[in-house]
Amino acid sequence: MPYVIAEPCIDVKDKACVEVCPVDCIYEGDQMLYIHPEECIDCGACVPACPVSAIYDSPDATPATQKDLIEANAVYRSGDPAAFSAATDVVNAHVAAHPELMNVPTTERAAAHQA
Repeated sequence: MPYVIAEPCIDVKDKACVEVCPVDCIYEGDQMLYIHPEECIDCGACVPACPVSAIYDSPDATPATQKDLIEANAVYRSGDPAAFSAATDVVNAHVAAHPELMNVPTTERAAAHQA
């Protein structure tokens, strides 16, 4: 699997990564953005563009506390309601499992991931 968008993007959705993606493989969900794993060409243009450091270059690079969000990226498909629902369920489960993180303002969460 190529690049993964994880927890810092939840409720932020800055979309700077969308602007630089040469193949338009980043899609907007209700709470976060997703990288379509079959469309991503692993160019890495999105990583420096993300202002909240939410994009990881592989599942292995994704922090352990955010590994569940790898599945959200893997199952999300733009235009596929069942997959969109499955991805949303994964994000909602992550938010419910990490209330201590999700209660931190998004700017502070972003700063923590950039450290």
